[in-house]
Amino acid sequence: MKGQRQGETDLGGSPTAKVRLLGLRADGFRHPLDRESTRSLKQVPGLDALVRSLLGPVAEEMLYLENIAASVLVGPTQLPDLYGLLTEACRILDLEPPELYVRQHPVPNAYTFAMRGRRPFVVLHTALIDLLTPPEIQAVIAHELGHLKCEHGVYLTLANLGVLAAGQLPSWGRWVAEGMQERLMEWVRCAELTCDRAALLATQDPMTMVSVLMKLAGGSPTLAGRLNPEAFLAQARAYDAVDESRLGMMLKQARTAGLTHPVPVLRAREIDRWARSREYRDLLQRFREQRV
Repeated sequence: MKGQRQGETDLGGSPTAKVRLLGLRADGFRHPLDRESTRSLKQVPGLDALVRSLLGPVAEEMLYLENIAASVLVGPTQLPDLYGLLTEACRILDLEPPELYVRQHPVPNAYTFAMRGRRPFVVLHTALIDLLTPPEIQAVIAHELGHLKCEHGVYLTLANLGVLAAGQLPSWGRWVAEGMQERLMEWVRCAELTCDRAALLATQDPMTMVSVLMKLAGGSPTLAGRLNPEAFLAQARAYDAVDESRLGMMLKQARTAGLTHPVPVLRAREIDRWARSREYRDLLQRFREQRV
């Protein structure tokens, strides 16, 4: 906003170091591995037909109703502190706010659902909220918003449903489905790196994101305040050093092959590298200059 002093934004009118990224485009922060993997996935024959058959309007409505029936919808009068974290992150990332739900669950987790751009919503588990500070919760929300910003929703849902579908097929069909699932899981892991960048852009504090990943790797409500993000970054750099041997590299690839997310130390390393990069600094500076 013109006329504001540096270090201020129009996010609620309060002083803050955050820059609003008005006009931000997904390709402005998309991770190179996400870009490459998405291009590869779109070339898979028959994928669009599979999407249409599995993710029709009936399936979408069923999943939406199941969520709204068993979760709490966040809003101005329902958990307004969480609603404020959502709306601020959306304003920074230049995105329309999705619905946000809190769901009772003992495993710290969050997920996004947006099959065809209709009624997208984000879900936070109660265990995640108990584990994190408000800035860290906002980082998780912004990570999920990254899926919406980059239009990951259809492939993300297909990946989650793929395992269930494979179990209902004959042996040759399971082989095909498992091959497709491997491609989808590889894509999901790459997409997660992009969404970590969205979280950094919303919080504009890399140590907040590193702290989230550290707590998801080895945190609990009793341990959280005693953990050291700087030590976790040092651990991430040690993990990097394993690539110096061929055996270590093979073991790391085998370790991640079946996962939906890259391992936390790798994600911490990636976000630390991007936060220190000229690409990240130039992106923020460009939007900062648009406001003055």
